[in-house]
Amino acid sequence: MVKRILIVDDEVDVTDFLRYELEDYNPNWELISINSGLKALQFIMEDKVDLLLTDIAMPDMDGYELYSRTKEIRPNLPIIMMTGFGYDPNHAVVKSRKKGLKDIVFKPFNMVELFTLISTRLSENK
Repeated sequence: MVKRILIVDDEVDVTDFLRYELEDYNPNWELISINSGLKALQFIMEDKVDLLLTDIAMPDMDGYELYSRTKEIRPNLPIIMMTGFGYDPNHAVVKSRKKGLKDIVFKPFNMVELFTLISTRLSENK
């Protein structure tokens, strides 16, 4: 069964890299990449997505806002946040964790751990 993963990051190089790596890892994953938090939210409202992989720091909508608004629309959708910062100056991670966020991955990615985490979250959310 094909699973749809939405990758959101304002950096096109990041979404392209993740799409390439994840497609290679599992051909049964349909990967959609969007480079705007606002456009991602519109896509989530319009379409079926099985997992959201989103950056925290984006210019139009930060990861916390995307996380919160997505949970209002799709409360059971697995969400993994990614960041390149060890320190979160806007406390998006802390606020998201208080609302139930389970998973954060740090750039540069350990791809094996990311594959495993995505596989786990998709299998939990059948």
